[in-house]
Amino acid sequence: MATGGNAIRGTRVGAGPMGEQDHGFHAERVAVSYWDALGNETVRYFAAGVADEEIPDVIDSPHSGLPAGRDKANPPALAKTEPYKTHLAYVKERRTDEEASQLLDDALKQLRERRGQ
Repeated sequence: MATGGNAIRGTRVGAGPMGEQDHGFHAERVAVSYWDALGNETVRYFAAGVADEEIPDVIDSPHSGLPAGRDKANPPALAKTEPYKTHLAYVKERRTDEEASQLLDDALKQLRERRGQ
C-alpha cells in the first residue's frame, strides 16, 4: 500500500472547517451593468451594503479595453486616436532655427535662475 502526505482521500488540500459562506461567496450582492461604445455589456457585482456613491460610474471594459459607463443610451465615447505619422510629417513639424534658439535661451535662463547665478 502506497501512502503519501497526510491528506485524506477526497478532501481538498488546505480545506478547513470554514465553508464557502464563511468566505463571503454567499453574501448579498448587487449586479451593476456597464456598456462601452461598441455595445459590449459588462456586469460587475458589488456588496449590497455599498453606498451608490462608492460604485464607480466608469470602468475599463474587459471586452474592448474602452471606457464603459452605466448609462446604456450614452456610453463613454471612443478614445480619439491620432493617425500614424511618417517621419516626413514630423520633419515638417520641426521648429525653425529662430524658434529653437529662443527655446534654448529660455531654458538656459530658467536654469540660471534656479541655480542663483
